[in-house]
Amino acid sequence: MGRANFLLIAALYYIVTIIIIIVVLTLINRQEKKKLKRQISELEKEKNMIISASILSELNKVEALVNNDEMKAKYADWQKRFTSIRDDDMPKITDTINEIDELFENGDYKELKNLIIKTDFELNSLKTKADFLLDEIKEITLSEEKNREIITKLKAEYRAIKSEYEEHDTDYAIVKVPIELQFENVDKLFGVFETMMEQNQYTEVGKIVKAIDDIIKNLKVVIDETRPIVSLGKTLIPQKITDIKNISNKMIKEGYNLDYLNIDFNIEEANKKIQDVFQRLNVLNLEDSLFELKTMHDYFDSLYNDFDKEKISKRIYEDFSRSILLKVSKLEKINNELYKKMGDIRYSYDVNDDELTVVEEIKKEILEIRESYDKIVDVGRSHVLAYSKLAREMELINSRLIKSEEKLNVALRNLGSLKEDEQRAREQLEEIKNILFKTKEKVRSYKLPIVPKKYYVELGEAMEAINDMVKELESRPISIKALNIRVDTARDLVLKVYNNINETIKTAKMAEMAIVYGNRYRVVNREVDLGLIKAENLFYKGNFKNSLENAINAINIVEPGIHKRLLDEYK
Repeated sequence: MGRANFLLIAALYYIVTIIIIIVVLTLINRQEKKKLKRQISELEKEKNMIISASILSELNKVEALVNNDEMKAKYADWQKRFTSIRDDDMPKITDTINEIDELFENGDYKELKNLIIKTDFELNSLKTKADFLLDEIKEITLSEEKNREIITKLKAEYRAIKSEYEEHDTDYAIVKVPIELQFENVDKLFGVFETMMEQNQYTEVGKIVKAIDDIIKNLKVVIDETRPIVSLGKTLIPQKITDIKNISNKMIKEGYNLDYLNIDFNIEEANKKIQDVFQRLNVLNLEDSLFELKTMHDYFDSLYNDFDKEKISKRIYEDFSRSILLKVSKLEKINNELYKKMGDIRYSYDVNDDELTVVEEIKKEILEIRESYDKIVDVGRSHVLAYSKLAREMELINSRLIKSEEKLNVALRNLGSLKEDEQRAREQLEEIKNILFKTKEKVRSYKLPIVPKKYYVELGEAMEAINDMVKELESRPISIKALNIRVDTARDLVLKVYNNINETIKTAKMAEMAIVYGNRYRVVNREVDLGLIKAENLFYKGNFKNSLENAINAINIVEPGIHKRLLDEYK
């Protein structure tokens, strides 16, 4: 490619890029103009909606209702505010919007945007002012319809309340005078309402409607809550109080301490509260009265649970009193017996200090438990504490006693096992001696041509181990650990002698039996005779195993299979 072509292509790319940039900027500018145009249109639309026909229409309605000085003053104020919005504020907004149109035509977008934001804020403020004015006017123009609707509902509620009262008038005897006075007040207020509506005194009507609403709401609360208040305060709670007094007096005579429940004080406070509730009821003040009486009723109900708890606690306390006393006495006896044996145990056995001091600790714990138990029993006899607290104290003492009992059981197992281990070792000594005696008897009963030297070596080791075991048993204090090692060693060595001599005698018997069996073939076969001669020589030298093998091999020459039969017999 030549230089001229390269420059041509570069120029072409440059021109195309410039065209694209111009097109993009044009499109962006067009979109921006459309957006600004739309915002200007919206401002115009919002301006036209501020002065709506609603305000004029509502002002015309008010004009027909003006029949007193107060209404005249309000009407004049609303007219003045409306005129200010229409003749002062709106022209300013119109001039600003015209200025915005001019800036748009001139393309001064920077100033235009700032002015649009400012105008939008002013329009919103003016709209709020106009809406507030319209709401004030409507409060009067719609007053009759709204208040009539409210009064209709209030009259329906009032009739229902009055009907409920008249149907159960005897239940409301306690508040008959104030309730009927309130009924009279409501009837009068309904009359006042009608008078004011006829005179178009709408500014005062709202106050009358609110007063009627407040009285009816209070009457509804009185009608709804008076009967349960009277029932609780005059019947249910006094009955509970009487029952609670009877039960508590009976329990106190039986030895229960109920001071922590503060029953007399709480009954006195309850009576004061009931009196206060009925005093307030006389002036139809029922605030929190029903809640307070229900809370009071629930409290007296809860006392029954407290009484039951005390009765159960008494049984628990008495059960623990018996069981702890028996258990403490038993543990004291066992621990004292163990304590008396401590000297013998310390002399007879090699025990560490921890195993001995634990007995002292247990003795101290049992004494402390006994003291705590006696103290609680004394308190229980004096009836200065409730059984629920006594039962808890007994439970704690019982827990301590269980722990001490577990420690004592461990100590008994550890120290008691010393004597058991010694006794077991003496029994095993007799068994070991018996096995050794049987071993010697077996050697004497079967007259071996020669006793293997190995037997005497093993016998000597076994007897030495037995002597060591006897010395350990006769020593003081005995080390149980060392004694157990001596027992194991002696038993293993004696069993070793016993098993080995049994095996030797069994092999010797088999060898002798094989030689005797093979004698029948000596005269018929020279090789059998030579083999048996060799077997006999080995037998008299004490080599019984090789003797047996030679005898079997010799017989097998003339009687195949004898080898297997004799080996089976041997096994």
